[in-house]
Amino acid sequence: MMEIINRELSWLSFNDRVLQEALDDLVPVVERMRFLGIYSNNMDEFYRVRVANIRRMIALKKQKVDGFDGTSAELYQEIRDVVIEQQQKFELAYRKILRALVKERIHHTDEKRITLAHKKELSSYFHEQLKHAVFPIILDKKNPFPKLRDYAIYLAVKIVEKKDKIRYALIQIPTDFSRFYQLKKGEDIRIILIDDIIRLYLKEIFSIFEPVEINAYTFKFTRDAELDLDDDLTLSFIEKIEKSLKQRKKGIPVRFVYDEKMPGDLLSYLLHALNLKAGINTIPGGRYHNFKDFISFPDFGRPEFVYPKQLPCKVPQFEKGRGIIETILKEDVLLHFPYQRFSYIVDLLREAAIDPKVKEIKINIYRVASKSEIMNALMAAVFNGKQVTVIFELQARFDEENNLYWSDRLKEFGAKVIYGFPNLKVHSKLLQIKRIKDNKEQFITYIGTGNFNEKSARIYSDFAYLTSRTEVSNEVRKVFRLLESHIEPIAFRKLLVSPFNAKRRLIALIDREILAAKKGKKAGIKIKLNNLTDQIMINKLYQASQAGVKVDMIIRGICCLIPGKKGLSENIKVISIVDRYLEHARFLKFENSGKPEYFITSADFMERNLDKRIEVGVLVESPNVQKELDLIFNYQWSGSVKARLITADFKNQYRRTDIPTFHAQLELYKYYKKIEEVE
Repeated sequence: MMEIINRELSWLSFNDRVLQEALDDLVPVVERMRFLGIYSNNMDEFYRVRVANIRRMIALKKQKVDGFDGTSAELYQEIRDVVIEQQQKFELAYRKILRALVKERIHHTDEKRITLAHKKELSSYFHEQLKHAVFPIILDKKNPFPKLRDYAIYLAVKIVEKKDKIRYALIQIPTDFSRFYQLKKGEDIRIILIDDIIRLYLKEIFSIFEPVEINAYTFKFTRDAELDLDDDLTLSFIEKIEKSLKQRKKGIPVRFVYDEKMPGDLLSYLLHALNLKAGINTIPGGRYHNFKDFISFPDFGRPEFVYPKQLPCKVPQFEKGRGIIETILKEDVLLHFPYQRFSYIVDLLREAAIDPKVKEIKINIYRVASKSEIMNALMAAVFNGKQVTVIFELQARFDEENNLYWSDRLKEFGAKVIYGFPNLKVHSKLLQIKRIKDNKEQFITYIGTGNFNEKSARIYSDFAYLTSRTEVSNEVRKVFRLLESHIEPIAFRKLLVSPFNAKRRLIALIDREILAAKKGKKAGIKIKLNNLTDQIMINKLYQASQAGVKVDMIIRGICCLIPGKKGLSENIKVISIVDRYLEHARFLKFENSGKPEYFITSADFMERNLDKRIEVGVLVESPNVQKELDLIFNYQWSGSVKARLITADFKNQYRRTDIPTFHAQLELYKYYKKIEEVE
């Protein structure tokens, strides 16, 4: 069996790196709180998707688990043990952040520690606003247990009436209000969660029962999020998606996180009602849950509590007084978000919408913002008589409803809308604009690593390659024809297209480095990805290491490859950067005996990306863009402040003590700012 690290345990190690940011005193205090929110949100999705899949493996009695010396049931228990350990670290981080805030005269308070003056203010807030959004549900064995919402937070209420009669109830924490309410007095600020404001008025909410004692305990649970697209031939694909989205809301619970102080009788009641088992599906925790809301934790108007503002930089090529289209016709441009402006892409589409020479615009969409300037620009192009074709991926997990909404809007406006590709998700990031000038076709082509989403482009680090090169543009045209007509693809020379030629080409590129190393020629591989799980690619990288090829990798998330193992991977070094921006760009460089080849791509080295999705990477031949890609990788490879060494023991050791201090993301921003100012 090939030596690899288990995928789920590697992912948990990545989320532990997110927790490290919450514990890091170098991170501004409110940003640390927000990292707790990111950790929590990540964990929700992990349980909804990956852990749900392991539970299906257990149900099918599937014993073999890649990278784990045990059964699927034992892996499930191992995950639970790791999560409980991380939960303790999470609580520690939360307490540390609260102590840091106290030093700034900002205090977290609850319903038991507020003054009479604050009670008066909270009474006004509760009775005039919050009360009307609180709908208690009495739990009665005579009535079916209510259908609870995933992602919601609930208060489980235990009511003790006269003569020791016990009654249970539920309250969902309202989602239309900020989770945080600020109470001010002089220079001091007290922040109270609306969970505790509701607790303050529990006796009033349940006054008809005349409670002698009443307490509330937070819990949340996570459902299996897998869409089940059944084989009902009477339904269209869109109808199947819509039906599956409704079923997702009724999915099997896979995790129940609760206040560890919840009384045993109330806990037993809830677990029985939800058909869960204590110690298997359950994770004990603190008083508060759904920390994903803490992504929106207030900054109290204190700039030192958050990262310094870094406005996206201008791109010199686009600031020379000519149009964006005209610029790309003259030279290739690499955009690096969020360091540089994503708005150039919206401007490109707006320019195309009114350019008389533009005849067609084609784009493929995986995720877009709910309020999307990209979509609005495409609709403007339709208004101006352009032929607009949009390929939507309706199975973009957790964005299905948003994509359905925008596809309907575009169809109403007259765009040609196509839904994906049979049996393959379309994950590529392509845009192509066709012009006719002097009876000749011109193409402006965009190949990216991230989504056409101006919101995520503010926090996701991604590349966008803009070119008018004929060979690249013609091959991207082939990809669009493939997506539109589902014909078999023709050969690609400049593009890596999954699942058709990408894996084969990548293996050939690595083999070429192996051969060069054996001949004593210059050999080396540089890789930047989100995830590395594909066992064929891992094995090929092991072979490269054994042949003497130096492999440097920056892997943000899952890494199933074991680096630095003597006789196996001693020439492979892997680091991970977790910082202010989410590293999402994918980049490859092969030394090729001193004539290096560079690629950017939408695909990670995962089975799903290389074998089960439409992904597109491109050979970058512009010397200026190659130089920029080298600079970006070298900056990040030199990083120490936010870089961790990836090892099989999951220690996530910082590189701070190994190399000179260098904050890669901060230094990259300084570089782009300097270029902007020089121009």
